[in-house]
Amino acid sequence: MIRIFLLFLLSLSIVHAQEFTSIVRGSVKDADSGLPLAKATVQLDDQGSTTDDAGQFRFEGVGVGRHVLKVSFVGYQTLVISELLLESGKENVQEVRLSVSGGQLQEATVSGSRPPAFNSVQAITPEQTLRYAATYLDPARVATSFPGVAAANDQANGLVVRGNSPNSMQWRLEGVEIVNPNHLSNAGTFSDRPTSTGGGVNILSTQLLAASHFLAGPFPAQYGNVTGAILDMNLRKGNGEQTEYTAQASLLGLDFAVEGPFSKTSKASYLVNYRYSFTGLLGAMGVKFGGEDIRFQDLSFNINLPDKRGGNLTIFGMGGVSSNDFKGETDSTLWKVQKDGYNILYKNEMGAMGITYTIPVSRKASFRMVGAFSGLRTSRDSNPIFEESQTTPALAGDDDIQIRSSVSVSAILTVRNSAKSRLKVGSYLTYRAEKLNGPYAVRDFDTRIVQPFISWNYQLTPAITTEIGLHAMASLISEEDKFSHSSLEPRAAIRWQVSERGQLSFSYGLHSQMQTPQLYAADYSKTGISRGNLDLGPSRSNQYVLGYQHDFGKSGSLKLEAYWQQQFQIPVNQDARFSVVNQTENIVFLPLENRGKARNIGMEVTYQKLLTDSYYLLISGSVYDATYTLGDGVRRDSRYNGRHTFSLTGGKEIKGKRGGLWGINAKVLWLGGFRDVQVNEQESRKYHVTVYTDQYVYNVKMKDYFRPDLRIYWKKGRPGFSRTLALDLQNVSATRNEAYRFYDNVKGRVVTQKQLGLIPVISYRWEF
Repeated sequence: MIRIFLLFLLSLSIVHAQEFTSIVRGSVKDADSGLPLAKATVQLDDQGSTTDDAGQFRFEGVGVGRHVLKVSFVGYQTLVISELLLESGKENVQEVRLSVSGGQLQEATVSGSRPPAFNSVQAITPEQTLRYAATYLDPARVATSFPGVAAANDQANGLVVRGNSPNSMQWRLEGVEIVNPNHLSNAGTFSDRPTSTGGGVNILSTQLLAASHFLAGPFPAQYGNVTGAILDMNLRKGNGEQTEYTAQASLLGLDFAVEGPFSKTSKASYLVNYRYSFTGLLGAMGVKFGGEDIRFQDLSFNINLPDKRGGNLTIFGMGGVSSNDFKGETDSTLWKVQKDGYNILYKNEMGAMGITYTIPVSRKASFRMVGAFSGLRTSRDSNPIFEESQTTPALAGDDDIQIRSSVSVSAILTVRNSAKSRLKVGSYLTYRAEKLNGPYAVRDFDTRIVQPFISWNYQLTPAITTEIGLHAMASLISEEDKFSHSSLEPRAAIRWQVSERGQLSFSYGLHSQMQTPQLYAADYSKTGISRGNLDLGPSRSNQYVLGYQHDFGKSGSLKLEAYWQQQFQIPVNQDARFSVVNQTENIVFLPLENRGKARNIGMEVTYQKLLTDSYYLLISGSVYDATYTLGDGVRRDSRYNGRHTFSLTGGKEIKGKRGGLWGINAKVLWLGGFRDVQVNEQESRKYHVTVYTDQYVYNVKMKDYFRPDLRIYWKKGRPGFSRTLALDLQNVSATRNEAYRFYDNVKGRVVTQKQLGLIPVISYRWEF
C-alpha cells in the first residue's frame, strides 16, 4: 500500500509548473482594549505596508508557500509570526494583538495573541496540528511534543503532565471550562469505563480552531479549579469576505467545512464543519475491526457578528456522538482472551453551545463575557455470552450510565492604567448537575462553583515585569445534605530581561481542584446506607517554576524550567493504601479523606526552531519524580512516575521542480514506563478473577515507552484551489508498548496488554 502511495505522489508531481498567488490580510489591535491600531507597520517578507484607520492590512498577489509576518507600532512590542502558510484558493487571515512594550525585544511566535502566562505555556496552531506527525488533527496529541507531557495510552488523547494523573487536566473552550470534549472517552482503559478528560479523538475539528494554548502551571489568576494542566481552545472566525470550502477524506473519516460572509455588505461570517468516521461507514456496510464496530460523527460551528460600536458577538456550538460495539465469540473454543466471552456496548454523546461578547469600553479598557452550556452522557453495557462464565470486576456485566451537565459564565474587565500597568478583574460562575446509574451510592447531586479573581501586571523597570493576583474558589455540593468549601489562592510571577537575548522568570501559584463525580458518589457501605464521599474537599497544590530562555535568532530558542509541585488535601484511604493521584477511570468502593500529600519535582529542557528556511525542530526532555504519601510517612512512587520524557519533533519541506511542496515530518517519543499493580497469579488462578497483591500500590515498573511517527505530505496548488495528499504512520517501528497486566481466564495466566502497533492513515485534503 505504501509503495502505491509513493508512486501516486510521483505521478501527481509531474505536471507543468505554475506560480499561484493568494491573499494575506488581517487586523492589528491593542491587546488590552481591542481597539484598532492605525498606521501600524506590517511587513510580509520583503513587502511593507501600514494598517488603515480600521487597523486592517492587506497583501495581494502573494505567492503560495511559507512566509514571515512582522508587525510593529510605536510604543508596542514587535511581533514576528513565523510558520505562516499560504495556499491557493484560501486567504490567510491574521488577527494580531500587540501589547504595550515592556522592555522585551521583538517576539518570534506562531500566534498573533499574547501568551497567557510567563512560564510553562505553549501555543498550538491549526497549521501545526495539520503538519506534525500522527496528530489525527487533535491539538492534545500535538502537546505530546512538549516537555514533561506523556500520552496515557496510544488509543486516547489523555495526557500525563509532569507526573500528574490525566484527571488533573482541564479542557476550556473560549476561556470557560467545559465537559470532556472527546469521542469514546473509554478508549485505552483497562476497565473500559469513561475517563474525565481523555478520549479517542477530539470532537472539535481542527478546521474550527484558532491558536490554542497549553499550560502546565503555575496558572495565572484567571484560571481555577485545576491542578495539572489546561488546554484552552479558541475558535477562529470564518472568512468575512469570500466563501471557502475544505474537504478531507482519510482512513479516519470524511471531513467537510464551509465558511464565508452572510452577505456581500455584511462583516458577519460563519464557519461550519461536519465529520463522519470512516470506520462508521464500514460499520454501516457490516465491516468490523477485531470484532468491534467503532463509529463517530460530529458537527461544530462558529458564527461571528461584529457590531458598529466595535464590539464582537460570537455564537458557537459543537456536538458529537460515538459508539464502540464489541460482539463476543459465541463459540467458546475460539476464545483467545477473556474479553471474547462478552458483548460490550459503549456510547458517548457530548454537546456544547455558547456565546462570547467582547467590546472596548474606552481607549484603555475592554470587557469580555462568555457563557457556555455543555453536557456529556456515557453508557456502558457489558454482558457475558454465557451467564455461567467466570468474570472479573473490569468486565462485570452492569449498566453504567453517567450524565454531566454544566453551565459556565465568565465576565472579565481588562484595564491598562498606564504604559507600565495593566489590571484584570473578573469572575467565573459554574453550575454542574451529575446523574449516575451504576454501582454508586449517590445517583443525583449538583455543584455550584464561584471563582472571582484579580490580577495586576506592572513593569518595575524597562527590563523587569511582574504580575501578582488572587484567585478565590467557593464550592457547594448539594444532595440531601450540603457541603461547602472555600479557598484563597495567591498567584505571582516575575520576568527579568537579563540580556539582549536572555530572559529569567519565576512563577508561583496555589491551586485547587474539585474531585470527579465517581469519587463523590462512591459506594463503600456493606449495609446499603452509604452517602458516598460528598464531604470531600478539593485537592490543593502549591506550585513553583523557575525558568530561563535564550533566543538565538532565526526563530530559535532554548528554554529551561525547574518545577516543584507540593500537593496536599489529597483524598486517600490509608487502610487500602489508595490515593487519588493514581486514579484515572476505575470505580472506587472506599471512604476517602483529604489527608494525603503528593510531590512532583522535575527539570525540563526545550529547544525550538520554528519553521523557517524550510525546516523546523522541537526537542524537549524532562527528568522528574512523582511520589505521594498517605499520612503514614511512607513515600511511594505514583502510578505515573515514569522518571523521564523525551520528544524529538521535526520536519523538512522541499519544493518540487514542478511546483509542488513535499513535507517530511517525524516525531520520536521515548518515555519512562509508568507503574502497574502486582497481580497475584496464584490467587487469580484459584478464584478465576484478577487478584492483586496490593490493589492500590503501583510497585511494578513497566518497560520504557518508545514510538516513532512519520508524516509525508505533498501539496499542490491550482487556480482557485489546493490539495494535500498525506501518509501518516503512527509507530513506524511497530513497537508493542506495555499498557497494563491482568489475569486472563482463557489463557490461565497473567497477560500483558500491549498498546497499538503500526497505524497507517492516508488522507486527501482539498481546499477551495
